[in-house]
Amino acid sequence: MNYWLMKSEPSDYSIDDLMKDKRTPWDGVRNYQARNFMRDDMQQGDLVFFYHSNTKEPGVVGLGTVCSKPYPDKTAFDKKDKHYDPKSNREAPRWILVDVCYKSKCKTTLTLEQMRKDKKLQKLLVLRPGNRLSVTPVKEREAKYILSLI
Repeated sequence: MNYWLMKSEPSDYSIDDLMKDKRTPWDGVRNYQARNFMRDDMQQGDLVFFYHSNTKEPGVVGLGTVCSKPYPDKTAFDKKDKHYDPKSNREAPRWILVDVCYKSKCKTTLTLEQMRKDKKLQKLLVLRPGNRLSVTPVKEREAKYILSLI
């Protein structure tokens, strides 16, 4: 099993939305490295740390699982969608996604500030200066430690 941290702004899609929907396509990712993680490395059953970004208290707010194989992100083909990419086409899609299924909501948020102060989490990619990726891998030892905190 692999572990992933997937960021979403709660004003766009929150852990409460995922709890209600039970399953969602993780669409709109327009970074090649994040896309490659989804396309090449994610597997069904992988654990997802659902992270709220761009909010008063960013942090891990819940858990999900990768519940599909990678497939083309249809929002790239829709001219009316904010994630439309005129360079992507159905024959050779540029953007890929996976579905994420709801697992649980944290009782309390594991905040970005708490993660920054915790020496056991210092190597998380989300903590690197300048990191803006919406999808990042989490090493098993950090994942198990995060699970013990939430």
